[in-house]
Amino acid sequence: MKIVRLACAMTAVLALAGCNRHTPGKMTFFVTSSPAGAGGAIGGLEGADAHCQRLAEAAGSKGRTWHAYLSAAAEGGKPAVNARDRIGRGPWFNARGIRIAASLEDLHSPNNHIDRQTAFQEHGNRMIFPHDMLTGSNADGTIADGDATCHNWTSTTGHAVLGHSDRQGGLGRDSDSWNSAHLSEGCTAEAFRSTGGSGLFYCFAIN
Repeated sequence: MKIVRLACAMTAVLALAGCNRHTPGKMTFFVTSSPAGAGGAIGGLEGADAHCQRLAEAAGSKGRTWHAYLSAAAEGGKPAVNARDRIGRGPWFNARGIRIAASLEDLHSPNNHIDRQTAFQEHGNRMIFPHDMLTGSNADGTIADGDATCHNWTSTTGHAVLGHSDRQGGLGRDSDSWNSAHLSEGCTAEAFRSTGGSGLFYCFAIN
């Protein structure tokens, strides 16, 4: 009986260890561990994508193309860009191999699994605070109306729509939303910090 109990305990420990293991080869989603620039000036969508790519590859992810989950307004003859249209079709797994969404529809439904238990950074570290994530998006992943993207992620002036990686908080229109919780107070690093952010954002592998 003792042997059986010991075997069961060892199995449970091994299973837990497997859930906590960093799995860069399977990772297709993470929260950035560092800002890409000064406040909202992160080099536009291209700069944000490059930041995702650098962080992912430094964490051991190879052979994938990474995009930031950011929307951008129409500008200079270019059409508006929806964050949901930039990130592939899924499914997506975090840095510990836990599936956070099976598809775009799942990702933008209440059934997705982005929260304080799964919003890990690229090395598998849990994201606890700050929890404000840059998105510039509505809850369905489309570009938010008005002044919502720090001038398409090129400026420290303006505002940005933010999501809550832990799906908690007391501010805004939907504090439980991972991608559209409230508007920032500004686009400087100080403005982000005032509500619990530091200019971090979500990265998704499109392949």
